[in-house]
Amino acid sequence: MKIGVLTGGGDCPGLNAAVRGVVYRATRQGHSVVGFLDGWKGLLDGRTMELDRSRLQTLIGKGGTLLGSSRTNPFKTEEGAQRVLTTFREKGLDALVAIGGDDTLTAGRELHRRGGRVVGVPKTMDNDVNATDWTFGFDSASSVAVEALERLRDTADSHHRVIVLEVMGRHAGWVALATGIAGAADYTLLPEEPFQEEDLLLSVKRAVQQKGYALVVASEGAQVSPKLKAGEAAKDDFGHEILREKGVAPFLADLLEKKAGVECRSAVIGHIQRGGPPTLFDRLLATRLGAKAADLVAAGEFGMVAVLRGDQVVGVSFDEAIGAPKLVTQPWLDLLHTFDS
Repeated sequence: MKIGVLTGGGDCPGLNAAVRGVVYRATRQGHSVVGFLDGWKGLLDGRTMELDRSRLQTLIGKGGTLLGSSRTNPFKTEEGAQRVLTTFREKGLDALVAIGGDDTLTAGRELHRRGGRVVGVPKTMDNDVNATDWTFGFDSASSVAVEALERLRDTADSHHRVIVLEVMGRHAGWVALATGIAGAADYTLLPEEPFQEEDLLLSVKRAVQQKGYALVVASEGAQVSPKLKAGEAAKDDFGHEILREKGVAPFLADLLEKKAGVECRSAVIGHIQRGGPPTLFDRLLATRLGAKAADLVAAGEFGMVAVLRGDQVVGVSFDEAIGAPKLVTQPWLDLLHTFDS
């Protein structure tokens, strides 16, 4: 068979490892693999890259994606949908492996519904895809965020300041949760919980009294007063609000300085969380998911997504994998707030 593969949505460590897993397993089974450039945009425009073992041999430890990515939604218009189907036929594809988060997998499901033979691989540093215990990119991004918090601790301690670190997380606060617990933050704000100003002020004042400084971690999607009014923020092709202008960390730093009476700073590490080499966990997980996707294609199990369940990688339907985002649950929230100052 001739198998296509693409990487869509935001990049994260592990994408190259996943592509490598697809290619190595598929070619060992006697199939050929072609990569589409810049996510679904490559399928719209018919732009490809030949993939073989020699090209991918050492890329397991490289961040980003050699195929490129975009947030293009091919099914935003009927014209786009027909262009994708035309490319599928003209390139002689027998199947497509779509690697990405909810948006990429939703597009994959739509292509499958229209007759394309598609298998998905879940990817997101936010760890918010349903049906899988973990997504690759999350461990790497959270490790970077924890390192950033540790570095900010040195400055906060030296200058007796409060520092607010903003991390990624639109609807789900898994990165903030992991960073707050593993980095020993004094308070952590997640999208899953309403903003409790009094709790924040109490924790920060207590931390400053005890040790002379405080560290706060906040998801970019935390429910604080936004800088922009509702409806003013720009949106991407999938209808998501672009959060870079929301200004969660500066808002919280200003609030704390005024109401807690301490000098405050804010830091936003943004896309630094997306880059760099994947951790050991993400290298292994991405490789396993990529290989499983190739196995699903070889077995003719289309309309499926390779996911991690416990210590096993299995296939589930697109419908099971896509839906409401996987949010931080109450037991995790209880654990998190055990360590509030």
